[in-house]
Amino acid sequence: MRTMSGLSKINRLIPVVLLAGVLLAGSGFAQKKDKNKDSNIRTLQGLVTDAADNPIAGAIVQLENTKTLQIRSFITKEKGDYFFSDLSTDVDYRLHAENHGMTSSTKVLSSFDSRKAATMNLKVDQQMK
Repeated sequence: MRTMSGLSKINRLIPVVLLAGVLLAGSGFAQKKDKNKDSNIRTLQGLVTDAADNPIAGAIVQLENTKTLQIRSFITKEKGDYFFSDLSTDVDYRLHAENHGMTSSTKVLSSFDSRKAATMNLKVDQQMK
């Protein structure tokens, strides 16, 4: 008789455990959805070229957060492209590129710029000081 009583308790617990699992799984999906909709995050990409508009592979692109002064670097790919992600929309960023003693002018991605995916191309055409 004990086994029948034990089985009936288990049978009553199964729906409760399944319901708890469904509720927990649902809350996990809701959190992921909110994370993807973060309106305070953006990306920045672009192309680095020389004075003759040829793409430069291996140029160093530096992005400076003007609030924290943290600098992130990216080495351009074969076609001269670069990419930064997870940038805050409420921070200004300074951006420039360097290659073999030459540099680009400094550009600013402003917090007033509302683009979620900004594009800024850089031309390495000035002698470094």
